[in-house]
Amino acid sequence: MTDKHITHWIAGQSWTGTTERHGDVYDPATGAVTGRVDFASIAEVDQAVGAAATAFKEWRHASVAKRATVLFAFRELLNAKREELAAIIVSEHGKVHSDALGEIARGLEVVEYACGIPQLIKGGFTEQASTGIDVYSIRQPLGPVAIISPFNFPAMVPMWFFPIAIAAGNTVVVKPSEKDPSAANFLAELWKQAGLPDGVFNVVHGDKVAVDRLLEHPDVKSVSFVGSTPIARYVYETGTRYGKRVQALGGAKNHMLVLPDADLDLAADAAVNAGFGAAGERCMAVSVLVVVDPIGDTLVEKIKERMAGLTVGPGCNAASEMGPLVTGAHRDKVTSYLDAGLADGATLAVDGRTHSVTGEDTEKGFWLGPTLFDDVKPGMSVYNDEIFGPVLSVVRVGSYDEGLELINSNPYGNGTAIFTNDGGAARRFQHDVEVGMVGINVPIPVPVAYYSFGGWKASLFGDTHAYGPDGVHFFTRGKAVTQRWLDPSHGGINLGFPTNN
Repeated sequence: MTDKHITHWIAGQSWTGTTERHGDVYDPATGAVTGRVDFASIAEVDQAVGAAATAFKEWRHASVAKRATVLFAFRELLNAKREELAAIIVSEHGKVHSDALGEIARGLEVVEYACGIPQLIKGGFTEQASTGIDVYSIRQPLGPVAIISPFNFPAMVPMWFFPIAIAAGNTVVVKPSEKDPSAANFLAELWKQAGLPDGVFNVVHGDKVAVDRLLEHPDVKSVSFVGSTPIARYVYETGTRYGKRVQALGGAKNHMLVLPDADLDLAADAAVNAGFGAAGERCMAVSVLVVVDPIGDTLVEKIKERMAGLTVGPGCNAASEMGPLVTGAHRDKVTSYLDAGLADGATLAVDGRTHSVTGEDTEKGFWLGPTLFDDVKPGMSVYNDEIFGPVLSVVRVGSYDEGLELINSNPYGNGTAIFTNDGGAARRFQHDVEVGMVGINVPIPVPVAYYSFGGWKASLFGDTHAYGPDGVHFFTRGKAVTQRWLDPSHGGINLGFPTNN
């Protein structure tokens, strides 16, 4: 074990207390323990929320110009230090360096969007709505807000939320995944360098104890969550029971529909890129390939050829295209689906357990190579479950309509894609598919920062999506003001109900 110690960040500094509860942090490529992270008790969570509540009293009154200035400074620091942050992500999550840089770039988009906060929260004004009366709208911050983020994007997912929250005048408590906690602390230090007042951004590490306290704490006004559907449902139901505004983004089983007229080389590239990037540990990963025959055999062969050429190895190696899974336990869970799929009657076209791994000291790493199942049917566990690993399932259908029905029947509705050269079919698909984010010849349709991210059905609990216009509305409350400045020459008593004359 190294002496790396990750602890909470509260009121602008590292926490100096002691705790009996902690977790190990691993290098997924080697399986070695590289550090220890403190787990918060209720007391530490209360301390962080208290710091946020205290800071809110002043931060909410900071001018939007001041907030934007801090956001711009944070953006410049993050851009300058992206390589350092990427190295942290690679060392604790395991994804390859280029993927870590991509994660940071997409998070930066939201930071840049939030820099426009003076325009984003601008209200409306109606002069002379009634005789001598003007009406206008304003948006105001909520207070301390909680962000509970997953292991797969330790930088990007928190940045889906906290830039807009802070820009809008809120204060923040982030609870990152205990599997890769260091990125959140790195971001906290950048905020301090950018001039953010102490207590506006806080980090508490831990497990369910910390989560439950954030969900029930009376001073926490909203909760933003990304994770599995069962936990998203729990967070939504618990948080709303305590009167909080909640956006809880859950799991996915993303389908990519390939029509017979599609460019099969483009489709094969897209399936491999979207299925095995970040070792499949993405909520927007393509995990089901819906192929309209007669092209199934041809497309499967093209995908197999590409899979065979993938370089699997440590994320810090420039040649690596896919890294390990995040923990040994998760690797074992994903691997168990290979035997389950075979038992259910699917064809294991490519067994990721036999894929070679490059690099030194990788014998004990959390490895599973790219895996491909063919002849998969609904009802099989490899189809029904969100595996969250490098396992791609091929389902063959006889028509566009059959493929659309398959997608719409799935309980998840996060992301989907269609590959075709038929504009009419693509337009029909984007209109009829019951999924929140749609790609047309784009396999991972994550919206740019000025739109909003979120799925339908069991992939989202709550009414608002992440970032974009939905994010601004989530982190602010609307207020309508009706005003009249009386002319001294007018007045008098009138007990009738006011009308718009």
